[in-house]
Amino acid sequence: MTLAPDRRTGPVAGSPAGPTEPAPVLSVRDLSVSFPSEAGPVEAVRGIGFDLLPGRTLGIVGESGSGKSATALAVMGLLPPTARLGGRILLGGRDLAAMDDKGLSRVRGKDIGMVFQDPMSALTPIFSVGRLLSQALRVHRELSKKDAWEQAVELLDLVGIPDPRERAKSFPHEFSGGMRQRVVIALAIANKPSVLVADEPTTALDVTVQAQILDVLRLAQRETGAGLVLITHDLGVVAGHADDVAVMYAGRIVEHASVDELFRRPTMPYTARLLASIPTVDSGVERPLIPVGGEPPSLVGLPGGCPFAPRCAVALDVCRTTEPALTEPALTAPALTAPGGQHGHVGHVGHVACHRAQEIADGTLDPAGRAAAVPPARAGERTAGEVVLRVEDLVKTFPVTKGALLKRRVGTLHAVNHVSFELRAGETLGLVGESGSGKTTTLREVLRLRAPEGGRIEVAGTDVATLRSAAQVRELRRDVQIVLQDPTDALDPRLTVFDLLAEPLQAAGADRTAIRSRVTRLLDLVGLDRTMGDRFPAALSGGQRQRVGIARALAREPKILALDEPLSALDVSVQAEIINLLARLKRELGLAYLLVAHDLAVVRYVSDRIAVMYLGHIVESGATEEIFARPRHPYTQALLSAIPVPDPERERHRERIVLAGEQPSATRLPEGCVFVDRCPLYREADESVRTRCRTERPATVGAPDGSDHQYACHAV
Repeated sequence: MTLAPDRRTGPVAGSPAGPTEPAPVLSVRDLSVSFPSEAGPVEAVRGIGFDLLPGRTLGIVGESGSGKSATALAVMGLLPPTARLGGRILLGGRDLAAMDDKGLSRVRGKDIGMVFQDPMSALTPIFSVGRLLSQALRVHRELSKKDAWEQAVELLDLVGIPDPRERAKSFPHEFSGGMRQRVVIALAIANKPSVLVADEPTTALDVTVQAQILDVLRLAQRETGAGLVLITHDLGVVAGHADDVAVMYAGRIVEHASVDELFRRPTMPYTARLLASIPTVDSGVERPLIPVGGEPPSLVGLPGGCPFAPRCAVALDVCRTTEPALTEPALTAPALTAPGGQHGHVGHVGHVACHRAQEIADGTLDPAGRAAAVPPARAGERTAGEVVLRVEDLVKTFPVTKGALLKRRVGTLHAVNHVSFELRAGETLGLVGESGSGKTTTLREVLRLRAPEGGRIEVAGTDVATLRSAAQVRELRRDVQIVLQDPTDALDPRLTVFDLLAEPLQAAGADRTAIRSRVTRLLDLVGLDRTMGDRFPAALSGGQRQRVGIARALAREPKILALDEPLSALDVSVQAEIINLLARLKRELGLAYLLVAHDLAVVRYVSDRIAVMYLGHIVESGATEEIFARPRHPYTQALLSAIPVPDPERERHRERIVLAGEQPSATRLPEGCVFVDRCPLYREADESVRTRCRTERPATVGAPDGSDHQYACHAV
């Protein structure tokens, strides 16, 4: 992978290709993309360039709005008609930027394929997946219907769709999210393109399904020999699957290097801060998370100077007046220790747009500014208080109905099955598991403050089944509040921040003086400037909106916060800020957190205890470090092994347990262990154990060391 000329550099920024290096399959030169707006043109991409070699993977990373997806859409020729495109996009000697839509239609799907973030947006719901694949083949090749169908079945088999001949007749809505993404990958590689573009292909998937999809992408690349442009926000995915990395900020590539060099010794301060803001699962030692800080700049009328200067911990006066060119610094000394603990060494550092790149490359300057970081609280400093939430044998089912007009019950979905746990003041309990495991349903049952279908829920010492009036429910509700996944959906866009925070206080009958004082206190508590009170949610960034959501949840001084995927809608740079905020609030206010999250790196960083759920059952629970260090249940082992680690060396050589198939439906639970159909230990066990797994539900047992580590498995 070499870097093409940047219009700010003058000469080519990058080493020339060696005499034996293959020709690029894709060359981007001085690419620019702008969109019209009322405030002026939005310069989404500003003169970037790169070469993609066959069989290589270029990872493109950066915050939302950095220009990643606009670059992908420009390469694919999928920009809206109002967009202005400049530069050249060379594919097989043809300039895609100069083609009309008819010409691009002959290229897309044949020479270049795309894997979209949302598979449903790429699949026509009224056609079977076999027909979709057949059409994709026949558009570009002379094939009979029969031959195209047979090749479609072969493609489904290649990407791991079970029983492909029968499933080819199925429609997209009959597939799970992971299976739909496999179909999209099959569509992308149907005609063996020379270039694949994957735009956030695993964002909406569980960690186990993500591992499967990344393996399928790697297989697809191997089968076609294509170069892959992988756009993602997950630096662990980049570490494990990219050969080279381009970091984008404010529409430009600000750092470009091989994946090993970039993770070992980031030279651009923005890259260093991105890496320093990621919670990792590679050790039990909590290092401080260092947020990027500030907000990305508006791409309308960018001022002079480096766009990152207002957020940079090492900026100079020249950074605010002159935008740096993309250059290769000369190395004269070992670099500082990189964020993951790796030690730098003298070697090629890639290309970087930074006025202080030489000092950073020499090792005399820390680009992340770690000296200013506040270390996290050590595990030994945490103290758990009284029990504020007790759940015993919780059961929740839903009827499965059939019929459009006259609905009849045809089955039962067992969402939560005899789930029990306790949560203490000052403690965080993380509920983890794949989608459909019952995490969110458990959370909702707690928040309902009504007698459950089965079992018992006790909040702050009160059995919710004993609540007889709406007044009693309102009084207890102040003790348990929720922070939702998407802060935009959680806040009324018609109210200012002040009114949003005042609303729950007004409902409780507080007077104006008390409300004004409490709102001011809440803004200070979550780290927002008091002037934010006059703004509407639309004028806030995602991180600021989530801080408002947290402040609103804290308005009436609750004892428990239910955190429903509180970070999944945020950029990685903002996640660190919210993680640090939640840790501080728990420490200062003695809050208890019930956390539902799919990012197990985040769960490890913030949780004291973990409960692993599968098909409505808790299959393992215990102290966080005990679970991560010594997982006993095979499902927990598979979950942990699938978490991407933002370190290329460890990510590419560690052992993985890839689960076969999909999580079965909760309408037809197995008679024995609910995990039996996917369990790797079951396949290796002797017949007596296998019989127990098929016919007997395993009891929860404690670890031999007498700790609170518990698991339910016959084969362990």
